[in-house]
Amino acid sequence: MNNLLKRAHSPVLLLLSFLIVASCYNQKEDEKINRPVVIGYVGGFHGLLDTERIQVEKLTHINYAFVNIVDGKAFLTNEKTDSINFRKLNELKLKNRELKILISIGGWAWSENFSDAVLTDSSRKVFAKTSVDIIRKYDLDGVDIDWEYPGMEGEEGNVFRPEDKENYTLMFAALREELDQMEKETGSPKLLTTAVAGFGEYLQHTDMKMAASYLDYVNLMTYDLFVPDISVHHAGLYASDGYDSNKNADHCVKAFIAAGVPVEKLVMGLPFYGRSFTVESHATQVVGQPYSAKSYIDGYGYIKDSLVNQRGFQAFRDDRARVPYIYNAETGQMISYDDEQSVEEKCNYVLKNKMAGVMFWEYDSDPKGYLLGAIHDTFN
Repeated sequence: MNNLLKRAHSPVLLLLSFLIVASCYNQKEDEKINRPVVIGYVGGFHGLLDTERIQVEKLTHINYAFVNIVDGKAFLTNEKTDSINFRKLNELKLKNRELKILISIGGWAWSENFSDAVLTDSSRKVFAKTSVDIIRKYDLDGVDIDWEYPGMEGEEGNVFRPEDKENYTLMFAALREELDQMEKETGSPKLLTTAVAGFGEYLQHTDMKMAASYLDYVNLMTYDLFVPDISVHHAGLYASDGYDSNKNADHCVKAFIAAGVPVEKLVMGLPFYGRSFTVESHATQVVGQPYSAKSYIDGYGYIKDSLVNQRGFQAFRDDRARVPYIYNAETGQMISYDDEQSVEEKCNYVLKNKMAGVMFWEYDSDPKGYLLGAIHDTFN
């Protein structure tokens, strides 16, 4: 009798086993699809890339920085080097089949020609076509726009005008049209993303709701959030008690959502570098103080290995802003940066608020992968 029951029920058990295995597989696939993006900016401006040291399994996207704009066209200033870098980056897909590689156009130093390049319908078509021609030629996956800034002065001497607000959106429409055509040719999806300033004034000079309709991701540069003349946490997650400002990541995210950008397209930016402010030596209050000098500290690997609780620096943490800083009382130098703990908190913020993921500037600033490891551990 027992053997008969076993034989009678075995097909049912096999079916149940199959369904359980299939369900687990589908759940893993869904988790993979829904896993937050990790976008790393890689500096082609450094020259030839050593792609062997890129921990590609911890990345979903690489944004190649930067492509210039010359005579209204997207332009590879050093095509010989860039072409080798593109080939080597594409080879990383052998290690990570899901990796996407985008060109990033502009940046702080090469944004002066955006306004002219997208001023008219015909000029936008030229700019869009030459941008997409680069990814077509090198078999890449998309275009990232880093215009600093539409309708606002970025680097001294940059061209900007009121028309930038409308033309900013029209630029993305033209790019999306060209990318859609390439999708038809190749049969594979092509991405369009942008890096945007991490402060509210940017939203006054753009129509981010309309722009986002053409975009896959909006990369929030939630760093370099300066306040005139005083030392700050340049990448605070929340506001600090040390000074009065709404320049922080949480405020930025909420402002872009209020402006109509879907939260699932928002990507939080993380700095892999620090910002130094020289304040009064032996100050009892360091954050929010007038400074006499400001500089860029590249990068976190150097800060962690050579400065934290070394060379006269003492480590502190702002429990409200959720970020660290170090201070040398003898020299008056205060350095603001992200560490593994603050990166983990920001990644958890991304998960809690169902954002798209994180991006960081830039890979060479953390060669040992301290912060990338923290991102990976938090998301997996």
